[in-house]
Parts: sequence; C-alpha cells; structure tokens
Amino acid sequence: MHKATALLHHHSSSKEVSLEVIEQEKHFVAQFADGSHTQLPVDRLKEDPQNKQLGGSSRGLNVTDFDLLKTLGTGTFARVWLVRLKNPAEEDRDKFFALKVLRKVDVIKLKQVDHVNHERSVLADVAGYPFITTLITSFSDHDSLYMLLDYCPGGEVFTYLRKAKRFDETAARFYAAEIVVILEFLHEREGVAYRDLKPENLLLDADGHIKLVDFGFAKKIGNRETYTLCGTPEYLAPEVIQSKGHTTAVDWWALGILIYEFLTGYPPFWNQNPIEIYKQIVSKPVHFPDSPSISPEAKDIIRQFCTVNRSHRLGNMAGRAESVKAHPFFHGVNWDDVYYRKHRGPIIPPLRHKGDATCFDDYPDDKAHRDAYTHDLQRKWDNHFKDF
Repeated sequence: MHKATALLHHHSSSKEVSLEVIEQEKHFVAQFADGSHTQLPVDRLKEDPQNKQLGGSSRGLNVTDFDLLKTLGTGTFARVWLVRLKNPAEEDRDKFFALKVLRKVDVIKLKQVDHVNHERSVLADVAGYPFITTLITSFSDHDSLYMLLDYCPGGEVFTYLRKAKRFDETAARFYAAEIVVILEFLHEREGVAYRDLKPENLLLDADGHIKLVDFGFAKKIGNRETYTLCGTPEYLAPEVIQSKGHTTAVDWWALGILIYEFLTGYPPFWNQNPIEIYKQIVSKPVHFPDSPSISPEAKDIIRQFCTVNRSHRLGNMAGRAESVKAHPFFHGVNWDDVYYRKHRGPIIPPLRHKGDATCFDDYPDDKAHRDAYTHDLQRKWDNHFKDF
C-alpha cells in the first residue's frame, strides 16, 4: 500500500499512466470516503502514514473515473458534485465523495488564481484534521481543476438554522466549541487565517459534527498581516473593512457574529446595502434583542469577540484559544470530548443511506455558455496551476 500511496505525491503532466497506477490510486481514494479515518491526538496527525499521503496530486485519475451523481453546490467559478468511483470494487460500492470542479477560464477571469492555489495548499496541509473537509487528492485536465474531498452528507448548518429560526444555547455552544478547536488548530498550528466563517461554510456529518468547507479565502499568514479584502459583508472584522492589515484575529470576530446568529437567527449588523453594513461594523456596538433566551455569558463572549480593537479581542490576546475555552460561556465543556467527538451533535441529519443527498438543495444543470480555455490562455496560465 505504501508504494501505491506514494505515487500520489508525484504530479506528472504525462497522461501515459499505467492502469495499475490508476487502480492503486482508486484503492487509495476509497479508504477516505467517509472522512472519519483518524482520531489521533492533534500533535500526531502528521505522523499517521495515511494522513501523510492525503492532499497529493494524482498521477492518473481523471474526471471520467467518476460518476457525477448530483450537484451539491455552485459558486461563480466552481461546482461541487456528489460522485462515486465508476465500476467500483464490491466493497467500495457505497463510498461517495464530493468533487469540486473549478473552471480555469473563470478562475482567471475572476482573478481567483491565488485564492484557488491557497485553498489547495492549505487543504493539503490540514488533511486529516477531523473537523475540516479532507482533501484526498487533486488533478486537472485541459479545462478544469479538480479537488476530491470527503462527502459530508448532512448539508449546511445554515439550512438547519433557517428551519429552526434559531438554536438554543446548548446547540450553539456545541457548534461554537467545535469551531474553537478548528480555529485553535488553524491559527496556532498552521498559521492559517480562514477568513470566511459563516453558517453556509459549516456542514454536518452523519453524526451531527461540524466540517468546515470552502477554503477559497484561507491563507497561511503566520504572524504577519495581510491586506486582501475578502469574506462575507456581515461577518467582516472592522480591520478588514478599514484596510488596516489583518491577522487571524478576524476569525474570532466572525465567531462572535456566528454565535449571535445562532442564538437570534440573524447577524447583528445588517442592511440591504453592504456599505451600510460596513459603517455599522466599524462604529456600532453589538445590540441584543430583549430576549431572556440569551444568557449573560453568551452576550459577554459575543461582545468580547466583537471588539473593534483587536488587541483586546478574545482569542487574540495572551492565552489565545485557551482563554476562549476558559470563558464562562463554555463552562462544563470537556475539550478532549469535543476534539474526539465523544457526543453526537444536537441535530442528526435524516439520512437513509451513505449517498443520500436530500440535505442539499437542488441546482439546475450547468447550461450556460462557457468561454474556451484557448491555447493562448493555456500558454500564459497553465504554469500557475502546476500544483494541481
């Protein structure tokens, strides 16, 4: 098996790959179908020989090796499909994946080349972490880039929040605790700012645990500042709006907004016009509705996250994630139990089988006219996609 998985590390532009290599790669891929292959302590994740192979570029896989079953989501330049291997071995029949397809022409046109490369590179680095979508492998062809990910069948937390109107504090605390361990891992172990925390980017697995998806805005910044304006208006931290240079502290601000939205059903800063949202974020404190359902501890942690001066922002001060875990809002939480997913989530998705996609919306077929990826574009840009 070692010999087979090692093949995924070496990207080759040559399409002359033996059937044996392709079969070995398919076998490798099939092991990671459900994304729950590892529960190692966080400091040993990288030692796991299986995890070491994750996120590499495939030598032989092609989109034609998969059955595209249903669209799970669409973006301006990407479409995510529920897929399974074509003609799988008997034991792999009920193994499903998410395949993210990015069209090169649109990635270039929308100036997303760096974001796409950051996403691939960050996902490869964090592959195997239990609360983040697992990049199993990636590959490309003339027109598109492909990222093969584990399938998270529960759909978006956003959908459940809309249905429930709001979550009770126990549910909000459960999800917030899982996000805290994700941010601790990304910031303190990987030096990554995620920069797009919102309910649409949190999926639920079959047991109701969170998986963070869509790393298009994620960036490895270490202790430096970065200046790109990116994210979703209601969740942007003030320093991003003011172009002051921002750090991983933006994710703690966004967690405050997220907990508020969990508890009320809507974000604290809202307007039809994004410019008005920005003005509110920079100048207004968070205001809470008159509701006995929001405890003083919840209000306090939200205010401490949504502090304009980031040197006073919870999670960004001395103690970092540890100080977040010690906040009274999380009183009684066993953080080892959180990481090892000891308890099932407050919402268990209603799944009938492993490839059930009923928790996702239906999307129309992709009928739009597509610009061609010409030889000129290929000559100029293919080198930028060499890591796929």
